Amino acid sequence: MMLNNNSVIGFIGTGVMGKSMANHLLEAGYKVLVYNRTPSRTKELVARGAILKDTIADLSIESDVIITMVGYPRDVEQIYLEEQGILDHAKEGTYLIDMTTSSPILAQKIFEEAQNKGLHAFDAPVSGGDIGAKEANLTIMVGGEEKDFKIVYPILKLMGTNIVLQGKAGAGQHTKMCNQIAIASNMIGVCEAMVYAEEAGLNPETVLKSIETGAAGSWSLSNLAPRMINGDFKPGFYIKHFIKDMKIALESAKEMDLETPGLKLAKSLYEELENKGEENSGTQALYKLLGKKFSEA
Repeated sequence: MMLNNNSVIGFIGTGVMGKSMANHLLEAGYKVLVYNRTPSRTKELVARGAILKDTIADLSIESDVIITMVGYPRDVEQIYLEEQGILDHAKEGTYLIDMTTSSPILAQKIFEEAQNKGLHAFDAPVSGGDIGAKEANLTIMVGGEEKDFKIVYPILKLMGTNIVLQGKAGAGQHTKMCNQIAIASNMIGVCEAMVYAEEAGLNPETVLKSIETGAAGSWSLSNLAPRMINGDFKPGFYIKHFIKDMKIALESAKEMDLETPGLKLAKSLYEELENKGEENSGTQALYKLLGKKFSEA
């Protein structure tokens, strides 16, 4: 099946990032069908022209492309593989793009079962958080067949600017694990640096002007350190989802007999934050833990 401007895109999962991603598809003129377990989260998209579907099955039957952006691997497994899921109802030739950060093994399983049904599946997790989703400049890491990738590339281009086919099914998820491993240790460093600046009596904003353009520079330093300084801990990326990602990365590393001490440390710190009720805060809330911003009472 070739895609064109009349192709129908189904979008499942309209949360913090998914809402913005689906909106870019609407703005490009596509007919967009949406589904969310909490229908109220689709209201803004419906007001802009999206069509709300009551079930995954209803959405799947009518779509030429189905994009999923949900929370956990168990959600991905449910919406793709269980009865009344995508694979049971998508028409032959449909392109399936899972943009959730999930398990490489699950991505391979979905690909194989999709292939058996004449469907084209990709794992295409993203990086860039809420800002990247809003500005349509996400990094998209893709696993799947090259001939099919060329067909869906124009749609991915509406949501991201750095879109790379990393290899066969599962390769996108493995690449996202590399991304999360790098971020995990980096977030510790960014938070410690901001806490240190405060304790040394410096102006953190002025410190940031000096260090973000040098060797210490990173996306997290430039985009999340200002939020820490301003006491803004709203989620661009939920702590609970970051912990999920780190667990997947640790499991994959274990399968390869690979030691990742930085990742283990970051996971333990974020789990401590989760235990303090911060699971729905943004990852920058690690600053609160390291800066002892919690009451010990």
